[in-house]
Amino acid sequence: MEFKFGGSETNQKTVLGHPSGLFVLFFTEMWERFSYYGMRALLVLFLVSAVLDEGGWGWERGEALLLYGWYTGLVYITPIFGGLLADKIFGYRKAVIIGAFLMTLGHASMALEVSADFFFYIGLGLLIIGNGLFKPNISSMVGQLYKTQGKEKDAGYTIFYMGINAGAFLGILLCGYIGEKVGWHYGFGLAGIFMFFGMLQFHFAQKIFGRIGLSPSGTEDFDDAIEDSLEDTKEVIEEVFDDAKKSKVTKDRLIVIGVLAFFTIFFWWAFEQAGGSMTVFAADYTDRVLTGDGATVFKVFNTLLTVVPLVIITWVLIMLFKQTFAKYALSNLLLGASFVIIWGIVIWMLQREFVAESAEVPASWFGILNSFFIIAFAPLFSKIWQSKLNPTGPVKFAIGLILLGAGFGILAFGSMGIPLGAKTASVSMIFLILAYLFHTLGELCVSPVGLSYVSKLAPVKLVGLMFGVWFVANFIANTLAGVTGSYIDPIVEEYGMSIFFMIFTVVPVGAGILMLILNRTLLRMMHGIR
Repeated sequence: MEFKFGGSETNQKTVLGHPSGLFVLFFTEMWERFSYYGMRALLVLFLVSAVLDEGGWGWERGEALLLYGWYTGLVYITPIFGGLLADKIFGYRKAVIIGAFLMTLGHASMALEVSADFFFYIGLGLLIIGNGLFKPNISSMVGQLYKTQGKEKDAGYTIFYMGINAGAFLGILLCGYIGEKVGWHYGFGLAGIFMFFGMLQFHFAQKIFGRIGLSPSGTEDFDDAIEDSLEDTKEVIEEVFDDAKKSKVTKDRLIVIGVLAFFTIFFWWAFEQAGGSMTVFAADYTDRVLTGDGATVFKVFNTLLTVVPLVIITWVLIMLFKQTFAKYALSNLLLGASFVIIWGIVIWMLQREFVAESAEVPASWFGILNSFFIIAFAPLFSKIWQSKLNPTGPVKFAIGLILLGAGFGILAFGSMGIPLGAKTASVSMIFLILAYLFHTLGELCVSPVGLSYVSKLAPVKLVGLMFGVWFVANFIANTLAGVTGSYIDPIVEEYGMSIFFMIFTVVPVGAGILMLILNRTLLRMMHGIR
């Protein structure tokens, strides 16, 4: 019997028109993103918090932002090696499980000994290595669920991307709240708990994937696999240095990838201030205390913002149960238990906030706006990209960079009243909210476009290498984001907070204008790829 989808017979049962295995991956990835973004939301806040009063480390803001930059940068380098190890040794499944286990240990290390340097840095290292094994390989498994390269696969990745945003949303919201309101180690620990649940539910349901994701030794002779890999490497090297010289088309397209990768550095360099200097701005320079009607409005909005997405995800969970519970009961029970815990924490959090007379918005709360705006505006952008108004790839990049710069321009305007060298202020929250809106609109123009063009422009044998180049560009961007952000105090002291954010306005807007100028040249060098 010919199966429509890859994987086992159970995987042919569909949820929302897609194979059930997609949603096993969906929830595994959701908990991993919960882990990553929950940790990301807390890192800088914990490091800069006072030692005695707030239980943090009392670091200077520049030092904290520098560490943040290296951490977020390195998580883009390790997937290159994690993908290679999975391809040649572990297989995707084992790599995902090992990666999830290492990340669980990382969170545990940080949760149990947040006051000890050794355990804290060991925890960060485990998170970085674990992410490298997990991230590229679970994404690869999504693609192998589908036997065609058409719209079904594209839609499958779209659903998977929603799992990423759901995890980011819940991780920032809950880990951030518990870390700030209850205790930092509880926030770090919560991120690890759900990473552990994600690992177990994936492990006990993995047979749904059939032979997808098995190690090379489980699918073919291991020695042959190693020999083939060496041969592939040789061919790749030859194609890079020979074919690029012989074929002007190949050479031009590779140059375009390089140009796009270069410009994406400017985008993520500024965008990644979200977990760094923008978090500092939210914590120290933003008026986050609401009273009276303002507090009531926020409590209602925050409740809807939290409950509605969680209801939708729970509904998807129930549909998955209907299709897979009979075969994979233990996996389902573990997944269900994780949602019981999530609902318990959400109800406790909302009830705790409603009985308070005023509302103090956690500094980490603003981070959830990115995921919210993506969910809200992604359908609109998708329709625009499918219409006659669809701009070229370089123009999309340009629009994204300019929108990003505009968001920082809003912050620069809102910061004009902050005195030179001020360590605190009470700027209206509206400026941060609008900044996140513009940044997200910019992200919707840049993020999906870049990866798509790499896959279209690169020769088949060079796709993996070009994605590696893309990861390196992200590493550079994230690291530079932390390095630049680390100068926040001297810049604010000498020039003011407004000038600090103006740097992140002028550079992306300038890069966007340059991209507009290069549009026709890049289109010509794509040789028909659109």
